Amino acid sequence: MEINHLLKRGADMIGDREYGNPVLEATMVLEKLLDVDKVYIYTHGKETVSGDIADKFMTIMEKRAEGYPIQYIIGKKEFMGLDFHVREGVLIPRNDTEILVEYILEYMDERHGNETIDILELGIGSGAISLSIAHYNRRVRIHGVDLHSIPLEVAEENKARLSLDNVSFHQGDLFQGIEGLEMDGRFHIIVSNPPYIPSDDMGTLQEEIREYEPTDALDGGGDGLDFYRRIIPQSRDYLIEEGLLIFEMGYDQGEEIERMMMDEGFKDIGILRDLQGLDRVIYGTMG
Repeated sequence: MEINHLLKRGADMIGDREYGNPVLEATMVLEKLLDVDKVYIYTHGKETVSGDIADKFMTIMEKRAEGYPIQYIIGKKEFMGLDFHVREGVLIPRNDTEILVEYILEYMDERHGNETIDILELGIGSGAISLSIAHYNRRVRIHGVDLHSIPLEVAEENKARLSLDNVSFHQGDLFQGIEGLEMDGRFHIIVSNPPYIPSDDMGTLQEEIREYEPTDALDGGGDGLDFYRRIIPQSRDYLIEEGLLIFEMGYDQGEEIERMMMDEGFKDIGILRDLQGLDRVIYGTMG
């Protein structure tokens, strides 16, 4: 079957998906199967592919039509201009999270110049936040912690792909992951994109997220704030004076998280909005 015909069949199969881009996604799948780039696909539309490739393509597109995330299918997601390997068991990086990374990079340049900066990330997923920061600022030393083995495996793979030696990953439940490292009071920045979806809202998420991405990376308890209640008080023991605590959050959670931070003595609290103009990141410095 010709490439053009195969792409049309694949795109037609997923054309009704609310959050999809049928032509682009079909192209991405065929790129992966043929091990070529988009330019090749676009310029060799009349080339015939083998029956084996065509069968594999249609099987994959059927899976995508059922809602399986395209990022898991092709095994990667672009974030901060870098390609990150992803698979089931890790949260797929979101473009909105880039504003958190961009703020940290700017903050380090403005506040710390050429200093060596120690950062702790709690809940690493694919490693996208830690590894992006480490890639764009080689002066940092980052420790990332996750409770589960799959995120740690994926993050280590991404670390190797990016050839970074200024990041270390550890297994544990939040701050327990760095026990024994003697890092008390040492971090300039603590960052986290914790689970923040209220439990009752989990069923309202789009199918790709609800059915396939890890629930424990999304469900933040009754009001979505369980992890903020744990992290904010404990972070005081690990931040340097004037150190930065920064989170991603839900669009309607800023007021309550700000109150928690103020109650623990954090100051200069600010909120950043995402690409849709919604509150997405909250930060403050330890008083």
